[in-house]
Amino acid sequence: MGLFNDMAVLSLEQATTLPYLTYRLAQDGMNVIRLEHPIYGDPNRMVGENYLKEEKMNTYYLCINAGKKAITLNLAEEKGKDILRELIIRLKVDIFATNQLPRNYAKLGIDYEGLKRIKSDIIWLGITGFGPDINETAYEPILQARSGLMDLTGEPQGDPQSLGIPLADMGTGEHAYGVLMRALLKREKTGEGSRIDITMLESATSWLTVPITLTATFDRHVTRHGNTHQFFAPVSVFKTKDGYVYIAVGSDRQWKAMVKLPLFQSLDRAEYEKNEGRIRDVVNLNRSISKIFSTITSEELIKLFNEIGVPISKIKGVPEVLADPLIKRRLLTSRDSKSGLELTLAPPPYVTPFLKDSDNSLSFPPRFGEHNREIYGNMLGYSERDLVKFQERGII
Repeated sequence: MGLFNDMAVLSLEQATTLPYLTYRLAQDGMNVIRLEHPIYGDPNRMVGENYLKEEKMNTYYLCINAGKKAITLNLAEEKGKDILRELIIRLKVDIFATNQLPRNYAKLGIDYEGLKRIKSDIIWLGITGFGPDINETAYEPILQARSGLMDLTGEPQGDPQSLGIPLADMGTGEHAYGVLMRALLKREKTGEGSRIDITMLESATSWLTVPITLTATFDRHVTRHGNTHQFFAPVSVFKTKDGYVYIAVGSDRQWKAMVKLPLFQSLDRAEYEKNEGRIRDVVNLNRSISKIFSTITSEELIKLFNEIGVPISKIKGVPEVLADPLIKRRLLTSRDSKSGLELTLAPPPYVTPFLKDSDNSLSFPPRFGEHNREIYGNMLGYSERDLVKFQERGII
């Protein structure tokens, strides 16, 4: 039995931030049950290509929902609230999570105090955009704009840009994961549950460690600087004879090793010996490096720099990342027994014992309401007739 295999998570989830968190919990081996409205469901189910030709199983949804079960329940109905209470008790739910707007907590019967009365040691986690007292809808680009992440991304003279991944969404999920583990440790030591409120704006802004301190304390103007680094040089993307590489010279010792190479001896100048001098003349320095790089292939440069210990990488597209042997061995898979489709999923940040035991595979992302009969019938004891009636009344 794994460390987390006997833990149950009930998650009223949609979109990305909370489903990403519960995806991480599923990788630990927890029994994650996603809870959805019986009509609308998770909007992300309808995003992307309908590869399987099934309603509410589009490709965007498939990326972060493997390893879970799915049930439907209408919590606006009193019977739905009754069933929720049964679920909490009969499934011995350890963690209840939601990313509903705070105004819906009491209305849907999912508020911490109410669930605590049902199970005193429950760990309740709510993710909101701007705080548990604010009912403003939060979307990833809005959070990137408001947190400053967007202003720090892009070329110095260009428009602010959004990041290539939803860092506000997934970063919040990752922060919530850490706080949740703390709550589980607290419960193990004290027997007490917890209420956890995670705010996406605070999570996104917490990544701005250097920009905030330099701005607030030292009155520095910090904004986007493209591919270069504000404090180190040369650090940037350079075009080679056959592609692009990124180099990151992080010390004067590394710079000295670089200019000792015959190819770069012309840059071995007194004014460039120290990082401060290279930063002062970074535009001309990068222009000179670009001329040299254009005469040699990416692989030749990578070989040269690896030999002297200067960090360098080819700028890889996603297909090349998938082929990287260090990544390829960590990719997860999820096979659909119905269609035969096998998903390739991103590698986890850490290969958990559960993933090792399952050979890096997870169950296929659950279809809409797929586990209603298993959970309501087998676990809660409702008859087939009851389930049909509940469905007709819009309860499940």
